[in-house]
Amino acid sequence: MIKRLHIRNYALIEELSLEFADGLSIITGETGAGKSIVLGALNLILGGRADTKTLFDQEKKCIIEGRFDVAAYSLQEFFSQEDLDYDEELIIRREITPSGKSRAFVNDTPTNLKVLNHLGSTLIDLHQQFDTLYINNSSFQLELLDALAEQRGLVSNYRKQYARWQRVGRELASLHEAAAQARREQEFLEFQVNEFEEAALEAGEQDTLEGERHRLSNADEIKQLTSGAFHFLTEDENSVSNQLMSISQRLTPLAAGDPQLRQLYERFEGLRIELDEIAADLETFGDGTEVNPERLEEVQERLDLIYRLQNKHAVTSVEDLLEIYQSLADRLGQFADLGGNIDRLTEEQAQLELELRGTGEKLRAGRQRVAPDFSRNVQRQLADLSMENAQLVVDFSELDRPGPHGLDEVQFLFSANKGGRLQTIKSAASGGELSRLALVTKSLVASAMELPTLIFDEIDSGVSGDVAQKMGSILTDLSRHHQVVVITHSPQVASRADRHYFVYKQDKEELNRTITRVRELNEDERIRAIATMLSQNPPSDSALKNARELVEGRG
Repeated sequence: MIKRLHIRNYALIEELSLEFADGLSIITGETGAGKSIVLGALNLILGGRADTKTLFDQEKKCIIEGRFDVAAYSLQEFFSQEDLDYDEELIIRREITPSGKSRAFVNDTPTNLKVLNHLGSTLIDLHQQFDTLYINNSSFQLELLDALAEQRGLVSNYRKQYARWQRVGRELASLHEAAAQARREQEFLEFQVNEFEEAALEAGEQDTLEGERHRLSNADEIKQLTSGAFHFLTEDENSVSNQLMSISQRLTPLAAGDPQLRQLYERFEGLRIELDEIAADLETFGDGTEVNPERLEEVQERLDLIYRLQNKHAVTSVEDLLEIYQSLADRLGQFADLGGNIDRLTEEQAQLELELRGTGEKLRAGRQRVAPDFSRNVQRQLADLSMENAQLVVDFSELDRPGPHGLDEVQFLFSANKGGRLQTIKSAASGGELSRLALVTKSLVASAMELPTLIFDEIDSGVSGDVAQKMGSILTDLSRHHQVVVITHSPQVASRADRHYFVYKQDKEELNRTITRVRELNEDERIRAIATMLSQNPPSDSALKNARELVEGRG
């Protein structure tokens, strides 16, 4: 509920504050005194667009600040999502500079108009004569029926089920899209994987094959060289081995008596023995090398396959190719998992929809149960407000698939005149008719439904006498469950006030201009103001008496 509205430097308002309380607050005043200006200022802190033309003093900043008690609105999660500090007393401030720059603050934290709009719709239902936001809104109409059917828990359960069903549906749609993409990729991946599997690559084989190709390509030269080296080192009469053996035999006795020479001898012997082993290895290597053109061709073909795959995948080793193969194989495996996940989620979605439809059927039954009585009560109260021939019918239509509010879509169809065609409220109701319909509708659900602060601007336009009296009674009943603020020209409505504010103009000589002021009236001032509304200014004695009777007779 709104507790305080402070306005500075706006339109005809230099500066003023309005304190609000529970119950029914009435705002009256002369035509043109500035009642609508107060609403315009309030609209700014609810996210309305700013205009520097509305500045009282074009050289100064305009500030509109509202204080709200939000303990009952469950806004903690919204504040957390918007990174705002939560407090049960909410302060919304809007500033407009002479340059046209607009800033908004929630509990002193800068924010944007989107946040203000959300908070505004939660905190204030500003019903002006042609404002059809709520009464024409299908989701509000469903919420209204659910409140009358006392199925808040069922609605909450449905919304949770719907959220889960939607989430699974989104996941399933994403998987189907991935599957479609997979089908386009799978054939190519299978070709690549098959190519790798046919290649049957082994780690390290490239080095082995390249070594074998080298030997096979140089087999004749290798055999000649190794054979010649073996004979030169060991087989010839003057072979290196024989000459080294001769030196060894001569060194042996000399080395026995000289430690330093013995070390050299040992080194020499090691070299001689190593040379004999090398000669033997050369012979063995040469004997094992064969001239084999067929094998060389096989090795070259295998290497050509490896080189082609490396070039294709832009790598330089068989190990890199094996990693690519594993990656491709894993992706193919995911396609198989994709199909399994689609089957699982399809089954889950079907089960969730079955449960959702079950809950939706219960919601439908509750709504259809209360709709006839609601229609009759609306028509009865409208008849009391001089709309004897008004009709309201709740029209249900079944949705093709579950929606966010159930299995149904509803429309309130309305006709104000006898024999008139039932149409949507927006098409059928005039401004005054719409105002009365909105008032009646909200009064019928006041005790069952959480509504924000209700502000009515000239909802009693075009009515007077007994009709205005009955409208005042409805507003009084409504204010027992909600904070209600009414701007009115009707004395019968004004007499119902718990608090009465009077808007008036005052000439300010030092500024050489007229300003708007607001003051709360005491009991005697209220009676005089209502008497003036009944007759003239100054009011007659009979008007004063009538006004007192109206005030004392409220209840």
